[in-house]
Amino acid sequence: MLKVSDTAAEKAKEILKAEGKEGWGLRIYIHGAGCCGPSYGMDIDENASESDETIEKNGLRVFVDKEAFESLSNKEIDFVKTEQGEGFIINSNEPPSCSSGCSSCG
Repeated sequence: MLKVSDTAAEKAKEILKAEGKEGWGLRIYIHGAGCCGPSYGMDIDENASESDETIEKNGLRVFVDKEAFESLSNKEIDFVKTEQGEGFIINSNEPPSCSSGCSSCG
C-alpha cells in the first residue's frame, strides 16, 4: 500500500492552506512511462473521483486513480530538502525494475 510520510503530509497541508484550499487533497497519477516503469504526476484536487482510492494521513487526503494505486504499492510519498532544492518524491523499498537502474536511459 502507498504510504505518506508525516513530513509530506504536513508540507502538503501547509501548501494547501497557503493557497486557500484547506480540506483539498493531493492527486497522484501516472504521467507517462520511462525505461524503468511509470513516472508520476502530482496535483491538488478538491474531491476524489469514483475511480480513486483515498488515503488519509494526519488530516491530508491523497487521491490515487486505481491504475496508479496498483503501481504505487510499497512506495512512500515524502518531502525532502536538498542542496538542489526541495519537493515531493516517491520512494520505493524495491530495487529498480530494470538492470541498468535507469542510469543508462537516454
